[in-house]
Amino acid sequence: METSEILKRVRQIEIKTRGLSSNIFAGEYHSAFKGRGMAFSEVREYQYGDDIRDIEWNVTARFNKPYIKVFEEERELTVMLLVDVSASLDFGTIVQTKRQMQTEIAATLAFSAIQNNDKIGVIFFSDCIEKFIPPKKGRKHILYIIRELLNFQPKSQRTDIQQAVEYLTQVIKRRCTCFLLSDFIDEHDFRQPLTIANRKHDIVAIQVYDRRIAELPDVGLMRVRDAETGHLQWVDTSSKRVRNAQAQWWHSQSERLHDTFTRSNVDHVSVRTDQDYVVALRSLFAQRT
Repeated sequence: METSEILKRVRQIEIKTRGLSSNIFAGEYHSAFKGRGMAFSEVREYQYGDDIRDIEWNVTARFNKPYIKVFEEERELTVMLLVDVSASLDFGTIVQTKRQMQTEIAATLAFSAIQNNDKIGVIFFSDCIEKFIPPKKGRKHILYIIRELLNFQPKSQRTDIQQAVEYLTQVIKRRCTCFLLSDFIDEHDFRQPLTIANRKHDIVAIQVYDRRIAELPDVGLMRVRDAETGHLQWVDTSSKRVRNAQAQWWHSQSERLHDTFTRSNVDHVSVRTDQDYVVALRSLFAQRT
C-alpha cells in the first residue's frame, strides 16, 4: 500500500472510530474497564470512625499519635491490544476481510482508551512475536498504531496464541487490560497460558470470523488454499456431506473456544465480518457492568 493510500485509510478509520468512541462508547467503556483499585495518596491524623487497618504505623511511631493512610481511586489503565496478524485474517467473502474489521475494532478501542486517559500499547503476533509497541498516550501515538495495523507485514503466516499471551505476562509487569483480537484458528491448546495471563491481567477476547467458514455455499467444485500452510485442495461444495462436515467442524471449534474462555474466566465476544461490530462491543461492555 502506497504512503498516500495509507494516510487516506488512516484518516478514514480515525474519523469513523473516534466518532464511535466519543458518541457511543464514552460512558460504557469507562464503566466496563475500571482502574486497578485504590492507590495510596497521603496520610492524615486518625479520626474517630476511621478503619484501624489503614493506620500508617511508621508515621504514627514518629509523631507518637495515630495517622492513617488516605487512598484515592487509581483510574488510569494500561490497555494492551494483542493483535493476530497471521495469514488467515486476510480471508473475507462478503463485506470486508477479517483483518479490516479487526483493525477498525482495535482503532475504536484505542480511541476509547485515550479518551479515558489510559495508555495504549500493541503486541502483533503470528506464531512468533512480530512487534511490540510500548503503551503511551496521545493522538500521535494512536495514529502510529493505526498505520501499523493497516500496513504491518508479518514475517510468519501461522498462529500461536499461547506464545503471545506468555509474552504479554513477561513484558507488561503491572496489571493491564488486554484485548486479544484474533480469529482463533489455532491448533494449539492455549487454555493454561491464557488462564495464567488472566490472573495477572484482565484479558478480554474478541473473535472476528467470516460466515463462509461456518457455512459453505453450494457453488460446485472449488479449489481452496489454506492461507497459513499454503496447502491446496479441491472441495466439492455441491456435496451436502461436505457442507455438513464443515458446519460440524465449525460447531466443534466454537464449543471448544467457548469452553477455553469460560474455564479461563475470560470475557469474550464473537463478531462476523458482515455484522455490526458496534453491537458486539456493546454486548461485551454490558457483560462487565
